[in-house]
Amino acid sequence: MAFALTPLPYADTALEPAISAHTLSFHHAKHHQAYVDKMNAAIDGTELDGKPMSDVIAAARGSNQGLFNNAAQSWTHAFYWHSLSPDGGAPSGELAAKIDEAFGSLDALKEQLKSRGAGHFASGWVWLAEKNGVLSIEETHDSDTLADSAFNPLLTIDVWEHAYYLDHQNKRPVYLDAVVEGKLNWGFASDNFARGTAWVYPN
Repeated sequence: MAFALTPLPYADTALEPAISAHTLSFHHAKHHQAYVDKMNAAIDGTELDGKPMSDVIAAARGSNQGLFNNAAQSWTHAFYWHSLSPDGGAPSGELAAKIDEAFGSLDALKEQLKSRGAGHFASGWVWLAEKNGVLSIEETHDSDTLADSAFNPLLTIDVWEHAYYLDHQNKRPVYLDAVVEGKLNWGFASDNFARGTAWVYPN
């Protein structure tokens, strides 16, 4: 069974001005859709057809770079849409305590996310992740993902140029500031932390 493109969990105008409807229309309906379509074409009729997307990613890693790229980008983009929220909010409960333990404060975590994102060379992703109860900021390059890793991903931020260039041109720090300060979905992060295992692509 083919994977479907996950719908955005909010209106395409909901993240403005951090991310415009114009950017979302291209990023979601064009970029993300293309990854899903190419992945589906590659697994159609194979032993991976009908498997969870994380299994497809793990099977392709190191053996089929084209399939890996498209499957990993399909999963991570869906995870990214859920990592964002019009309301932002703040972490609470055990996740809030773990943030204080690992980074000193939520404000300190936000500054590190922005700094790591701005300093990330070329394309990729910046993640808030958990492993053995300890939080950390991780980076992956290009299409690499934490979906099949030893880490439990809690949130991710896309630092590929197509995520921000239509809105902010080459000013990646402006995009990061807008997203980190007001559009991260801390409820989603708390759910991922409480579950303790990687998010499952909803298909």
